Amino acid sequence: MLSTLNPPKRLLYGPGPSMVEPRVYDAMSKSIVGHLDPFFFEITQAVKTGLNTCFGTANEFTVAMSATGSGGMETAVANFVEPGSKFLVFANGFFCDRLTEMGKRQRAEVIRIEKPWGETWTPEEQREAILREKPNTVAYVAAETSTGCWTDGTALCEAAHEVGALVIADCVTALGSMPINLDQTGIDIAFSCSQKGMGCPPGLSPLTVSPRALNWLTKERKSLIPTWYFDLKLLSEYFGGAKRYHHTAPITMFYALHEGLANIADEGLEKRFERHRKNRNAFVAGIEAMGMEMHVHRGHQLWNLMTPKVPAGVTDMDVRKYLMENYGIEIAGGFGELAGKVFRIGLMGVLATEKDTLFLLEKFEEALRASGFTPKASALPAAKAAYAA
Repeated sequence: MLSTLNPPKRLLYGPGPSMVEPRVYDAMSKSIVGHLDPFFFEITQAVKTGLNTCFGTANEFTVAMSATGSGGMETAVANFVEPGSKFLVFANGFFCDRLTEMGKRQRAEVIRIEKPWGETWTPEEQREAILREKPNTVAYVAAETSTGCWTDGTALCEAAHEVGALVIADCVTALGSMPINLDQTGIDIAFSCSQKGMGCPPGLSPLTVSPRALNWLTKERKSLIPTWYFDLKLLSEYFGGAKRYHHTAPITMFYALHEGLANIADEGLEKRFERHRKNRNAFVAGIEAMGMEMHVHRGHQLWNLMTPKVPAGVTDMDVRKYLMENYGIEIAGGFGELAGKVFRIGLMGVLATEKDTLFLLEKFEEALRASGFTPKASALPAAKAAYAA
């Protein structure tokens, strides 16, 4: 017999999942309805409206995929990258590599424009690469979870549209915490997840498609979409006008995302963005006061996921273990090329407050000292000064 479920209490200061909003937990306790019930489709319509606000788009085709963020990525690539087509990936982190792998599995000609993990391209570099290669589809990670780096895609999208290419953007870590401005940027297909900036559990992947991309999918794509579950044409018949059965959607997760979006609307999107930006700035001020360096240049840092470098002589696992064992705090280390070189620390949703940021900095400094690091100065005065400024 299984024992009574009693998960440990954690403070999730990692790159995701983040802490879940209390009202989201409440929503998940509500009675479920069927996946073809009119009430369920009222929920999906409200979710679409809220997601469009967060994405910064007026797209008609916006859905929450019954999958995690990687499912959203696979949906984007499987639907908009054809066999034999030219697929250009701007690669500067782990999830760019995942996009590359998915493109290869679609039997596309994959071309990578590479930068070291945590660096990004100038508008001129983006433009030159696209005009030279003339791809059919371009993909980039706007918010790279492995590095904490933000890549602006404005020039990229402009150049891609000049050569007739579609643009896929990974917005997994950014949605709900910082501006994406999808329509203004020119992104054609974007996907995210429910468990980071949205303040919900993992399980859904918001995805939005521009009219331009939808027209290509329905009228110009030549080959059969190689996946049944992620076929957007079939899903449009489920979530769209026909309401034709496709799969049994996770009703409770849609309740959760509905409440997460309602919470964002109640706070106000711009206020929420500014809250995350202010806490990021204070955290970085505290890190730099201790004599540590950030991996990503200030102008390209995400607003809700930071990557301070591991100081010389310190093992990141020792610091993370100290925080978990003494305070139940979870932060993450680097992986891939950044394994052992950075910490990945999230200040998202519930924990993106002055109180929680200062608490984390205090305990993080304590853990660093316990692991042999001597700060140049304490983190808290610098962080408090950043708030005051």
